[in-house]
Amino acid sequence: MLRTGDAESFSVRRLAAALGTDSSSLYRHFRNKTELLRAVADRILLAAMDGYRPEGDWKQRVAALALRLREAFGEQPQLAAVWGRYGSGGTGSRLVMEELLQALRTSGLPDEEVPVRYHRIVILLAALISSEAGFSTISPEEYEQGMEQFRVAVLGADPERFPALAHFARDVRPLGADRGAAFEDILTAQLAYMDVLIP
Repeated sequence: MLRTGDAESFSVRRLAAALGTDSSSLYRHFRNKTELLRAVADRILLAAMDGYRPEGDWKQRVAALALRLREAFGEQPQLAAVWGRYGSGGTGSRLVMEELLQALRTSGLPDEEVPVRYHRIVILLAALISSEAGFSTISPEEYEQGMEQFRVAVLGADPERFPALAHFARDVRPLGADRGAAFEDILTAQLAYMDVLIP
């Protein structure tokens, strides 16, 4: 249901109907829609952690985990926004938290800095993964419309009013281009910044 819609249009009542039961049977397990969506997002985190073994230094561990999360939510893009918006308190979430905290702890950061840096990384990953997932859910028609608007806005920019845009028009890329490389560059920059903080 989430593959063909989104978290906003999803409802417990519709899910119950699709399962051939009534919503009260689902409410015995989940108090509300948000709790149900959190549980589903946690399944994605569990899948991402399945078979994971920490290798390398702290930066390699964080990067490997980030790429696993990106890949897992790439297969279920509608749930990336759920994870970014609602978070999760399940086992999958705890496994991700544990690995990030362990990796940061081995970095040499003072203990009081570890939770702060953990928080920054999680916010960054949730934002990047949700953004990428949101882009991947648009239809080919929506993509073409967006590309046409981009071409008109960039290539057709008036050089007197938008001199920088006109100057760089041939090199400016649309938001959807090279998202994988951008993800890795942004993550690498964050990790390099954290490296400077290590005494």
